[in-house]
Amino acid sequence: MAATALTALGPALAQAAPLLAPVFTDHAVLQRGQPIRVWGAAWPGEAVELSLDEAKATATADAQGRWSTTFAAREPGAALTLTAQTSGERQTISDLLVGDVWLCSGQSNMEYPLRRSLAGEAEAANSADPNIRLLQTGRTSLPEPTTALPKEAAWRPATPESANNFSAACFFMGREIKKTTGVPVGLIDATWGGSVIQDWISREGLHALGGYDEGLAVLADYAKSPDLGMANWSAMLGRWAAKAEPQAATWNRPDFDDRDWKTMPAEQFWETNPGLETFDGTIWLRATITLTAKQARQGATLSLGPIDDLDTTFVNGREIGSSQGWDRPRNYRIAPGVLKAGPNLIAVRAIDTSGGGGAWGPAAQKGLKFDDGSFAPLGATWRYKVSATIAQSGLPPTAPWVGTSGLSTLRNGMIAPLVPYGVRGFAWYQGEANVAEPQTYQRLLTALVADWRSAFKAEGGGPDLPFLVVQLADFGPRHTAPVESGWAGVRDAQRRTAAADPKVGLASAVDIGDIYDIHPANKQQVGHRLALQARKLAYGETTLVAAGPAPLSATLSGGAVVVRLDQPAVVQADVRPVGFELCDAAGGCRFAEAALTGEGVRLAVPAGFSPAKVRFAWADSPILNLYGVTGLPATPFEMAVAP
Repeated sequence: MAATALTALGPALAQAAPLLAPVFTDHAVLQRGQPIRVWGAAWPGEAVELSLDEAKATATADAQGRWSTTFAAREPGAALTLTAQTSGERQTISDLLVGDVWLCSGQSNMEYPLRRSLAGEAEAANSADPNIRLLQTGRTSLPEPTTALPKEAAWRPATPESANNFSAACFFMGREIKKTTGVPVGLIDATWGGSVIQDWISREGLHALGGYDEGLAVLADYAKSPDLGMANWSAMLGRWAAKAEPQAATWNRPDFDDRDWKTMPAEQFWETNPGLETFDGTIWLRATITLTAKQARQGATLSLGPIDDLDTTFVNGREIGSSQGWDRPRNYRIAPGVLKAGPNLIAVRAIDTSGGGGAWGPAAQKGLKFDDGSFAPLGATWRYKVSATIAQSGLPPTAPWVGTSGLSTLRNGMIAPLVPYGVRGFAWYQGEANVAEPQTYQRLLTALVADWRSAFKAEGGGPDLPFLVVQLADFGPRHTAPVESGWAGVRDAQRRTAAADPKVGLASAVDIGDIYDIHPANKQQVGHRLALQARKLAYGETTLVAAGPAPLSATLSGGAVVVRLDQPAVVQADVRPVGFELCDAAGGCRFAEAALTGEGVRLAVPAGFSPAKVRFAWADSPILNLYGVTGLPATPFEMAVAP
């Protein structure tokens, strides 16, 4: 294994770390059918002797204290013991099985624990299986890659205790794979709810993708100095705001007249205010605090409570700080000379990217805290004005070091410590956090697939590792007319990624969600559909139907649009398929009468209408009744109509 595949440990860390990398613990599963890679840390230049039962290997630590070696490939059999030793240290781990390892990752629907799934208590109580092994990485966000895992991260046999909080979808997938293959299965749960896909791609992967270099530079600055990183991100956010909302250029100034602004309570999400129930975007908040001369001369901290999600805060027209985090209290130290006797303006640019929004938390705790212990309250209300929706402004540049919404930090903290552990493939359930930018999701998902495949590629090469993707479940209100939908856009990006790569499998959840709950409990069916894709792509069942119907083409023919599908389809609960739309070149869409044909679906074109594209199940929570003969749902899609 090339040294470049390892994150630099450094001599100091090498002295303190165990000989074996932390991913190697008792009860681990080693990937069958490929050379077994083992690595760790020792004193620079020190020789390391290893044994895997009867097999022997040696390695020498490099100048950074890194060492690595490989053992010959094995097939499942008796439990093994791995020993590493130097002249002064020895480490042994035991009860190692050889089988198949799957890395499961994503946001909250992959993180969703077994105990909360349908019949979760019963599922957990019956989860014990010595041939299923579980590893949870824990949550770690870092500006640079690490080799470390939390000390509690260790391989454990599946038991009611170890499986209880493990990823339900991953567990159900692994249980079915083990039943089908008959070999031990190791499952790795590396998940964090609410995380964007950009946070799971390496720095190198994002750089190659393009468009993220400014944020990556800020992240590098933050790794050197948090203060430097904060200052540079605040400047980056200011440049974005100047372009996104030029009308707000003077709204932070004390001489701006805001008497016509509306008011809202200072202690609740702005979605509780009439007209803002579903607002995502930028709103400015202003309040005035009147101070005495004595107060104005003192040092002070402005406390605003949490602000959902991002803020830039000004006092008397001067910026005093920017922060990110929907539940992170804002406490900004104010430089001498900013405050004055009399009225002092507090202005906040608050940006909410999804749900909630604005300054919340107890109003009584918001205000100026002076060094002498006194307090000047903000008051019970804000004056506010809507600046721009997310659709108008685009997404703001988030602080790139913040886990779940940053750049590469979860890849650094939760995936890097696993590289290059042998795996059979990946299962990915994520996308809800990226529904505001569906137009970029295919490029990002393709980059993630390439990034992880490269990192975990088997020693000596081999075919691309299977990558299984859960297509987003339905969530949100139903609509009786065609609408734009970021959820549908992400689903289509997932479909197109799978269509372009024969080793990417799509496990749709579009029909098993909950319109009232973004976290549907039916993870058994998600795991089953992932296992179907694993059987097809990883285990040689090439003729297995592992997904529902998908479009191959859409053509205009004889006053109708004919959508050709990749497999026979059936209609459930009706005689005609529902959910098809025809859209013209200007973007106007209307539902279309549909009928099954021998090769797909035929859509009637209304008189005088010129269809440019066809959509199916294009909504956050689509109503669909088109399935494959095996009971799997047809995939939502958008496709240009060929003449």
